[in-house]
Amino acid sequence: MARPLSIAIVGAGMGGLAAAAAFRRVGIDVTVYEQAAQFARLGAGIQIGCNAMQVLRGLGLEQRLRGQSFYPRSWNNRDWRTGEIKFDMIFGESAEQKYGAPYLLAHRGDLHAALASAVPDECVKLSHRLAGLDETGDGVRLTFANGVTATADAVIGADGVHSIVRDILFGATPVSFTGRIAYRTTYPASLLGGEKIDDCTKWWGEDRHIVIYYVKPDRSEIYLVTSQPEPEFRIESWSAKGDVRELRKAFEGFDRQVEQVLAACPDVHKWAIVDRESLAHWSDRNVTLLGDACHPMTPYMAQGAAMAIEDAAVLSRCLDGVKRDGVANAFRRFEATRKERTELVQQTSRANKWLSGKTNADWVYGYDAWNVPLAA
Repeated sequence: MARPLSIAIVGAGMGGLAAAAAFRRVGIDVTVYEQAAQFARLGAGIQIGCNAMQVLRGLGLEQRLRGQSFYPRSWNNRDWRTGEIKFDMIFGESAEQKYGAPYLLAHRGDLHAALASAVPDECVKLSHRLAGLDETGDGVRLTFANGVTATADAVIGADGVHSIVRDILFGATPVSFTGRIAYRTTYPASLLGGEKIDDCTKWWGEDRHIVIYYVKPDRSEIYLVTSQPEPEFRIESWSAKGDVRELRKAFEGFDRQVEQVLAACPDVHKWAIVDRESLAHWSDRNVTLLGDACHPMTPYMAQGAAMAIEDAAVLSRCLDGVKRDGVANAFRRFEATRKERTELVQQTSRANKWLSGKTNADWVYGYDAWNVPLAA
């Protein structure tokens, strides 16, 4: 019996774990290498679009996520001061029927844990920070900072906006700071003292916005995330703390619902929003990039993780039945299938006008990565 294709995935985020789960479905031998010593449950929400849920259903995770996540009526878009509705993107049962999968609002940690549950523990190696890649006669050799080496038929760089794999392939380039920052946090809805909020609302200001939604099916936990100008702030860490008093001051005069949510907010994290231009190419021989490593997104469409999850499904289809000498062509087909869509989402998100007025969202939420035609 022929030896299965072996793939090393660098990075155990959403895209890396989704890829590992998808590859295992088609008989690929997968090992995921993650630099962190353990998975941390970050205080953040995540919108799981219908397009991402199509993939997650195929990975057997739909029922788990339905049970842990909030099922919103809509994503409402309102004027910051008057509360006037700019556009109400209806989800719920009608969107599920239209797009073939639900739209869910989740805690980021719940989605990550669900994806991790689809990959056996023995396939994930923590505390492995990549230090080098070399093509050899036996495959691609990976060298890690802890002294470990490994060899695989192919390597996937799913290691995020600061991808080491990307730097090795195409040279190190700095990220672009957008001049904007985000505050974010999750906290118990009980702190609102009985006040109710809308299912999911983006409050559009003149030079800033705030998005607020529930992340639990019983409405017990809420999430908020902002975007506002602060050009001099350049800390990207997900763990850096912000000053909740500064946050409240920045949104003074916003709708009463916003002020209530911020008044009850106990603390926040703060990070600089960064961006990168798209790459001319994603792969070199038997190494390719996936997700934020090759097409990082600003957060304004809530589609960054979804694009990585879509990548995982499409790439698994391109690699299905492929031997080592066919990997480079499979990677070419993957890029040819995905590049136009991911660049369009990048550009649309960067403009930060998504759903600010009447919007045809079918091209985003109606995409089915398991069945979209593959490039020749």
